[in-house]
Amino acid sequence: MLGNVVRVAAVAASGGGGRLGSSAAGAMLTSRTFLKRTRAGAVVKVVREHYLRDDIPCGAAACRLCGARPVGAGLEARPAGAGSHLCPGPHYLLPDTNLLLHQIDILEDPVIKNVIVLQTVLQEVRNRSAPVYKRVRDMIANPEKHFYSFTNEHHRETYIEQEQGENSNDRNDRAIRVAVKWYNEHLKKMKNEENIQVIFLTNDRNNKEKALEEGITAYTCEEYIKSLMANPDLVDRLACISDEGKEIESGKIFFPEHLPLSKLQQGIKSGIYLQGTYRASRDNYLEATVWVHGDAEENKEIIIQGLKHLNRAVHEDIVAVELLAKDEWVAPSSVVLQDDSQNEDDIENEEEKENILKASVNKNMLRPTGKVVGIIKRNWRPFCGMLSKSQIKEARRHLFTPADRRIPRIRIETRQADTLEGQRIIVAIDGWPRNSRYPNGHFVKNLGNAGDKETETEVLLLEHDVPHQPFSQAVLSFLPKMPWSITEKDMKYREDLRQLCVCSVDPPGCTDIDDALHCRELENGNLEVGVHIADVSHFIRPGNALDEESAKRGTTVYLCEKRIDMVPELLSSNLCSLRSNVDRLAFSCIWEMNHKAEILKTRFTKSVINSKASLTYAEAQMRIDSAGMNDDVTTSLRGLNKLAKILKKKRIDNGALTLSSPEVRFHMDSETHDPIDLQTKELKETNSMVEEFMLLANISVAQKIYDEFSEFALLRKHPAPPPSNYDILVKAAKSKNLEIKTDSAKALAESLDKAESPAFPYLNTLLRILTTRCMMQAVYFCSGMDNDFHHYGLASPIYTHFTSPIRRYADIIVHRLLAVAIGADSTYPELTDKHKLADLCKNLNYRHKMAQYAQRASVAFHTQLFFKTKGEVNEDAYILFVRKNAIVVLIPKYGLEGTVFFEEKDKTKPRLDYNSEVPSLTVEDTTFRIFDKVKVNIMLDASNIQHQKIRMVLVEPKIPGKDVPANPTTEASVSNEPEKKKKKLQK
Repeated sequence: MLGNVVRVAAVAASGGGGRLGSSAAGAMLTSRTFLKRTRAGAVVKVVREHYLRDDIPCGAAACRLCGARPVGAGLEARPAGAGSHLCPGPHYLLPDTNLLLHQIDILEDPVIKNVIVLQTVLQEVRNRSAPVYKRVRDMIANPEKHFYSFTNEHHRETYIEQEQGENSNDRNDRAIRVAVKWYNEHLKKMKNEENIQVIFLTNDRNNKEKALEEGITAYTCEEYIKSLMANPDLVDRLACISDEGKEIESGKIFFPEHLPLSKLQQGIKSGIYLQGTYRASRDNYLEATVWVHGDAEENKEIIIQGLKHLNRAVHEDIVAVELLAKDEWVAPSSVVLQDDSQNEDDIENEEEKENILKASVNKNMLRPTGKVVGIIKRNWRPFCGMLSKSQIKEARRHLFTPADRRIPRIRIETRQADTLEGQRIIVAIDGWPRNSRYPNGHFVKNLGNAGDKETETEVLLLEHDVPHQPFSQAVLSFLPKMPWSITEKDMKYREDLRQLCVCSVDPPGCTDIDDALHCRELENGNLEVGVHIADVSHFIRPGNALDEESAKRGTTVYLCEKRIDMVPELLSSNLCSLRSNVDRLAFSCIWEMNHKAEILKTRFTKSVINSKASLTYAEAQMRIDSAGMNDDVTTSLRGLNKLAKILKKKRIDNGALTLSSPEVRFHMDSETHDPIDLQTKELKETNSMVEEFMLLANISVAQKIYDEFSEFALLRKHPAPPPSNYDILVKAAKSKNLEIKTDSAKALAESLDKAESPAFPYLNTLLRILTTRCMMQAVYFCSGMDNDFHHYGLASPIYTHFTSPIRRYADIIVHRLLAVAIGADSTYPELTDKHKLADLCKNLNYRHKMAQYAQRASVAFHTQLFFKTKGEVNEDAYILFVRKNAIVVLIPKYGLEGTVFFEEKDKTKPRLDYNSEVPSLTVEDTTFRIFDKVKVNIMLDASNIQHQKIRMVLVEPKIPGKDVPANPTTEASVSNEPEKKKKKLQK
């Protein structure tokens, strides 16, 4: 039985091409009818109504025929063109969908202006690539570009119906050609002196031929760009869209063919293939792992080895993998291999390196092994790096070496090789044909001189995908108008706590003060303790541009000399910062405790505070320790410190871990801003005092929001590591006759406390550093989407982040949830949508991870600057790991880790014997074990300008009869991302 008739109206959006009135004048209705079956099984008749208008403006500023004016800047009245010898007259450009998708870097160049973007094209781009769609929308919004979006699908003279037997692609191509013809006829009617023409740009051969047959002026992107006589360098930015046209002349087949997507999907469904994320190795370009999606626990991580098996996959691609037979399985390699070949066709060199991998297999370490059979989704992005100029004179084809060692080298064509040599540049990958050793790409942008501080900072921000553009006017428009003050409306749901003796304790130079504390004795003899957190959610309201930008950034990123704020500076360093002696809005968590730090009551309230002091950790410590100071602030600090010690003891007794990770602080020259000293950070009692109350507030808030919103609380968990993660720790301790128990966090904490050596006091710190490497990453999650809430490191059944909303977006969401829970604010749909919250958590976890890596990369760069000035030094070090051909050492003085290789390439190579059980490495007759003390020479190796690194050479012990040479590729392991099998120091 036929159900109701559903009418779906399609109308032109005013944002598309012009201001469209609501009157029926000039509008025409077309409709299409079809039957649709609902989920319940009923059949409904759907009538799709499509409104056509004749008052949509063409966008040309000089047009007198269009009644309505275009939205935005529109097309220039006198387009100067870009000096094309093919079309020297004034013209507008109209690209098709594929050109927009593949040549977006060209279109973004300032030279290219006056471009018509059809609604047909924009809709197709939106469906096929969200990042490119955003870039196109940004160009349309940029008044200097004069890009105009024309709503051709709702214009009476440019809308066309799909013909019988015509597929949607052909229909859309025809619609684009119809629009180009209409534009040229329309512009002729203007009878202006300019004789403006519309040029159709397409790389589709058939579409171009049809356009030419219909009398349309059409060019490929390459033809048009090469015709721009004044801008020959623009040719370098052309994407190599046709792999066939760019194949190596030799025609050698390097790689197996990728299976089509339909076959991959069938194979994954039937279990023949596994789908996962491809992760290239930073240390070995012939090895990668694929992390399998879903619950296939037995094959969660698959090793891929060898060029043919890697089969053109690039780091972070989603791939399909076929498992090899068990007798072909391999072990994770402990050999370091860099792609240093100068000859693309040097297959023998590749085979020799692959043989090294096979020869170093440990039969006890075999893991599931596979080969990539197809690519499900490419995750290519623009890559930073440097040009490796061809040795062939006047060559145009060169190799680009990415800064990230996990990315393969990329072949590009450029006429600017002499200019670009020694520069940091950005390159995009266009494709990777079977008969090419490397992917093809194109030049995008020059960032500046390699080694320059600003350039290198830009590189590390881009490489770690840290959003760092200035805040847009749309975002800034949602900031409060200055001068700002607290109003009666602001006080409606707030307590006035300005009389309390509140103070903040932070690192020196901190301007984004999130938190403040107070402690006072109550009349009943108990203590009142308050944690007061900046009320950022008062200023950032759900859904506006400021909120969306903060959510996208996810976190503030702290570099050595720069801070990339999550929120604009007016909030981060002023209105939200809990500075002393000014009234500030806060969200307070207040406990009543007895003197044993037992919580008797907990309450949460929005508040107004006035901090009485903004102290550094050292200043707060000095007050606590000074017998002559007894003012209210100092008394409050002493009360807090006393309670914090009790709270910490309780946490540790419950099994919380106290781990160690060396952190460094640079002392900068006031004029050059170069590092002149490098020290490990010294932690004081007051660091621990603040930490204890932040942890307590986070736990209290987590419980509250979960009690109120069990399905959509934003929480943070720390999974327990798998037992195998602890193997290296247990073996290392055993080598020093110590036992580390890892069956629970409490057992681990207790055995770490007992692992002391009077003769070797630093041993316990080393064990804790090594334990840190065994840990899993803590992550945000939505309570309705997970069952495991436990935080392993803190030994807490539930946890969240509440205490840093200026620098973490997760805390803003938690503030909103808590505000609704106590009736201080209203909810909104996204806050109670667990699927949207889960997506948000995914972005936050990604942003936090990338921020950490960016911070480490910044420390690595500034460490290089420090040693560049300091020159060579000899320092004591401790071995953290032993490898087959190297030892990884930690230098406590600088908190620096590096790898000392024992050269194996030359004829005088030392005799090496690696024992994975101890583990140990014997070089000639000298045996190295984990935690052994050695002396190393440290210097900056600038032989490779792109990968400058800290080089370490063994000084003591001396290898009898040998001067152990250091590999010129030896580097301090200040890598930006840890790998599970080869963990390096994350400073």
